[in-house]
Amino acid sequence: MDTDVNVREMVDVPSVEVISRAAVMLMSSAAEKLGLADDEPEHSATRDLDEARRLITALAGLVTASVEYLGAHAGPIRDGLQSLQRAFRETSAVPDPPGQGPGEKYTGPVH
Repeated sequence: MDTDVNVREMVDVPSVEVISRAAVMLMSSAAEKLGLADDEPEHSATRDLDEARRLITALAGLVTASVEYLGAHAGPIRDGLQSLQRAFRETSAVPDPPGQGPGEKYTGPVH
């Protein structure tokens, strides 16, 4: 049964890797929703700031809750999160007040 194979494989994966993979998936999806994968992000067909806000907030919650377990992975993941938060702020036609942008209730204001 395929489910048994997947479960057995996940048992062997360290938690830091599972958390890091989830963070990378959230980052990638948020970047897509910000249109950052396109040459002209402001005209991207995939741009959806509401979806990007949700993904960035989920990422911020994950990072905040798991930072003590991430070790050497914490810095790059936090940097990626802050880059997405800044990109969101720059992209938004009506910027959120400091501390109220996506994920900022977990990370503090990002300028």
